[in-house]
Formats: sequence, C-alpha cells, structure tokens
Amino acid sequence: MLVNTKKILKDAQRGKYAVAAFNVYNLETVQAAIHVAEQENQPVIIALGERYFPTVDVEGFSALVRAIAEKSTIPVALHLDHAYEKESIIRAIRCGFTSVMFDGSTFELEENVRRTKEIVETAHMAGVSVEAEIGSLAKGDFSDEEEGDGTLTDPKAAKEFVDATGVDFLAAAIGTVHGMYKGEPKIDLPLLERIQQAVDVPLVLHGGSGTPDEVIKQAIQLGICKVNVNTEVSMAAVSFIKNYFETQDIVHLSTIMADMQQAMEPVMTKFVRVFANKEMK
Repeated sequence: MLVNTKKILKDAQRGKYAVAAFNVYNLETVQAAIHVAEQENQPVIIALGERYFPTVDVEGFSALVRAIAEKSTIPVALHLDHAYEKESIIRAIRCGFTSVMFDGSTFELEENVRRTKEIVETAHMAGVSVEAEIGSLAKGDFSDEEEGDGTLTDPKAAKEFVDATGVDFLAAAIGTVHGMYKGEPKIDLPLLERIQQAVDVPLVLHGGSGTPDEVIKQAIQLGICKVNVNTEVSMAAVSFIKNYFETQDIVHLSTIMADMQQAMEPVMTKFVRVFANKEMK
C-alpha cells in the first residue's frame, strides 16, 4: 500500500527501528526493494534522486511505483531525494510522490530556512511530507552524488531550523559519506545524541553503504528512523553484470535484468534486517 512517508517514520520513531530508503533507477531496483520488504514484512521507501531526472521519466516512474505499491502487502512510500530545484519538487508532488527532500545545505542557515519553509508550505498543502538537511556529507568512493564539504550538523542550528521551517524529518550529518568510505569511518554518535535531544522530528542518516552494522544500530537507538542506501546495491548490480559478460557466451537482456534483480536482493535484505534489528538467517 502507498502511504505518506511521515507516517512510516513516525511509526519507526515510536518503535525504535529504521526504514530503508533505497535509491532506485529502473524497474528492477524498484521490484527488488519492494520484494525484499515484503519478504521481511517491513515498510520501505522508494527514493528517486533529482539527479536522475534527465534519464528517468518522472511521471511514468511515479505511476509505475504507485501501481506496484498498491498491490503490495507492506507500507511503501515514494520519496524525492536530494532535490535542489523548486521545479523538481513541484513536479514530484504533482505526480504522486509522498515526500520530497529539499537540499538547501549549501546555503547559509538563514537562507536554508527561508527556502525550506517555502517548500514545506507548498508540500503540506498537497499532503506531502518534507525532508531537509543541515550540514553536508563528503563524497566517498563509487558514489554519483554531488560533492559535499563534510560539515557536521550543529544541534542548536538543527533546533532553530526545525522550529522555523516545520520540516517533517531532518537529515543529520554525523560523519557518514555518500558512497563507500575511503578510510576508517568516523561517526560522531555523541553528536547524534545531542541532535536527538534538540529536535523531536524523525532523523535521517544518509550514507548507509559501508557504515558498520553496529554503528547503524546505535544510531537507530539515538533517533535515526530512515537510512538511505544506494552505493552498495549499485555495486552488487554492476559486479553481477561484469561477471555475467565475462562468463556467459550467449545472453538475452531479459535474463540479465531478472538475474541482476536477484543479485541486488541479498544486499537489500541485509540492510532491512539491520535496520529492523533482525539477524540474517
């Protein structure tokens, strides 16, 4: 069933677990994410980044996800990830996304507040929830995200931002990166605890790929309700395709795509179980 992202995250906040937000790019990634969530009986967030708009028909993509979600037995949300342009957000709202992220993290706090508040007012009129970000993630290996400066979230600024904008959930920068870590992860969990104490909205962790499971579990206990995952799933798919062409003489695209979906699902399953605090069988 298709539901508002805010409801999913408020339930997670009360239940002290997190929901996987899988970045997707095509039918197979969508099907893999929802299939895994159904098997694990956990909600899932399907996230499409603004950076994929040039290669993905947004209206068609939304219709596809919503059709699959309506047949699903678990709650499914459709989220616009890392949008910088108001036009992209309006487009997503109009075609049925249940939440949007406005990323104004490159602006000074006052300007970020002004722009985010405007987005919140527009989205809320349509019943769509909003994510925003204070601080910035650095870019790691194998990522196609924009380069960030790695500025960590200031708890005082986070409270001021949430109070002023009415945002529904907040992405907290605590040392994770987009992509895979280039060295030992340095995640500031005490900072996350101070952020949790400063705000009452669900918190979001970007950069789930490569982050140690135990760190993620501790972060969930400190208020993280949504964890974004992209790179590890992409790496599993790319590795499968590379190996496929190195070992197979005759292939058909339909077979490759079906097998690629199966290759992604174990990676997604690992994340869903960690976020729900379930052990792998």
